[in-house]
Amino acid sequence: MSRVNLAIIGGGLVGASLALALQAGAKARGWKIVLIEPFAPGHTYQPSYDARSSALSFGARQIYQRLGVWQEISRRAEPIKQIHVSDRGRFSTARLSAMEEGVPALGYVVENAWLGQCLWQGLDNDVVSWRCPAEVTRMEPLTDGYRLTLNDETVLECDLAVLADGGRSGLREQLGIGIKKRPYNQSALIANITPSEAHNGMAFERFTDDGPMALLPLPDNRCALVWTRLGMDAQRLAALDDRSFLAELQGIFGYRLGTLKQVGARHLYPLSLIEAEEQVRPHLAVLGNAAHSLHPIAGQGFNLSLRDAQALADSLLGSETSPGDFATLQAYRERQRLDQSLTVGFSDQVTRLFGSTQPLVSLGRNIGLLGLDLLPPAKRWFARQAMGLGTRPDE
Repeated sequence: MSRVNLAIIGGGLVGASLALALQAGAKARGWKIVLIEPFAPGHTYQPSYDARSSALSFGARQIYQRLGVWQEISRRAEPIKQIHVSDRGRFSTARLSAMEEGVPALGYVVENAWLGQCLWQGLDNDVVSWRCPAEVTRMEPLTDGYRLTLNDETVLECDLAVLADGGRSGLREQLGIGIKKRPYNQSALIANITPSEAHNGMAFERFTDDGPMALLPLPDNRCALVWTRLGMDAQRLAALDDRSFLAELQGIFGYRLGTLKQVGARHLYPLSLIEAEEQVRPHLAVLGNAAHSLHPIAGQGFNLSLRDAQALADSLLGSETSPGDFATLQAYRERQRLDQSLTVGFSDQVTRLFGSTQPLVSLGRNIGLLGLDLLPPAKRWFARQAMGLGTRPDE
């Protein structure tokens, strides 16, 4: 039976980012890290029109710069130079500008496949090893760590187990970690769109009586669509032929990018706000969507998880104790509590405010957008939230 210092269960974007944040300090301490992942990461990047993407905040760029991988990521990262926020059928709009905020971009949109490859290639094989394809089927707490049983019946022990296996984590349930779940009774329709006019780095947040939508700039003049609708209506939209779908989307979005010419594969995801009731135990930490799953319209979910991963790495490497020390893990949890609370609250309130059809709420958000565009302090606060800098002091 082998033993490692850290076992990261889930080698996706969050798990790989944690390993990357830990590896230099782990090498100096002689720690061994294993990533356990059921799906083998690709060795080469294959461009795809339908590639899923993530919106990285400016704060995420700063983290990846410190980790030494941003230069590679940036090769296919489309900068968000402006964000245009509007409420369909009403007079107010708000614009956020990277130039006004004094940053090169408010954020970046990156294909997940490219981001993953950049992270995996940045890992040091002397410190971080892979068990892949492999899946943990059982976790048994020990006095000094966890015993993990894999689906090939091999057994591995670790000082610290990090659960980063996604929002539907079966291991979280197996360990008896409860969740707080608040369904939005909506689904997100995800697809890539090609407009006839150049997007020029403009991101659009459009709020309608039927639900919010976001159109984010991608490389090759594509846009990533996140369209939130009630469940049955989302299924209807997903089933439309391409021409009918684009016509309906054009009617809602308008002609800010000219004619919408092409749509790729459409995917539906039911939406809920999910938070784990425990994020740390002795020798255990919960990260990523297993810890908190947010509504995608505000683009905060992965960025919060990345800040969690960096904070956990800093806490572990800043302690003289073994990686599973409960006091160290509790200190990490307290360190991130405010960031998580504010980010989850911001995401949830934006979703509820702009998803309401009540006349008074609609009037209030209309006035709010107008005020956001006219009041510099309010606009700067909103921009810092969007850039993932909301709980950090000005630099």
